[in-house]
Amino acid sequence: MLTSAELVDVGKKPGHHKVSQSDIEKLMVESALAGNNVVRLKGGDPYVFGRGGEEVAACVAAGVKVHVISGVTSAISVPAAAGIPVTHREVSHMFTVVSGHAPLTEKEHHHLAGLGGTIVVLMGIARAVDIARSMIASGRDPDTPAAAIERGTCSGQRVVSATLATLADALARERIVAPAVLVIGETVRVRDRLRTLHSLALDRTPQMV
Repeated sequence: MLTSAELVDVGKKPGHHKVSQSDIEKLMVESALAGNNVVRLKGGDPYVFGRGGEEVAACVAAGVKVHVISGVTSAISVPAAAGIPVTHREVSHMFTVVSGHAPLTEKEHHHLAGLGGTIVVLMGIARAVDIARSMIASGRDPDTPAAAIERGTCSGQRVVSATLATLADALARERIVAPAVLVIGETVRVRDRLRTLHSLALDRTPQMV
């Protein structure tokens, strides 16, 4: 029976990694080889921009047995918590998940603009304005709905809805900061429709007196 555990905080914030990725892998491997059970706890899914593959590779290279438990990526869970489905019948039958950590190339922007559907950008709020402008320049309609979800699923969650053309002003006005998820596409408008239907359903619910 596990009676105690050592907690090692290696959490990362935008622009600040208190422990480097290589050191994280070293800590995991050394502790496991010392005979300890090691749990690397991540938010979301470890294989969606979580560098889980690198950590598993480091363990395998050292002869450490690994069991990966999949999670729910914030690319889906955060929009859902804000009432935005990433796909919706007759609105969007595809969604693309993009890392905003590094700038996209002009070719990548053109590709995204041509794909259509819903685009979810993780770790990209600092580049959100540039992304919106590049999407417009690449042919995406300026009136395409967009939403930024700050601190998704947390008590301080905030949602700012705009369009590609108005996103810059909305983000500046509301002072949206990381961590935040950016959603681009017509499913953003579904949020208002679902909220209306939810309100109507509540109004029609029989009340106990």
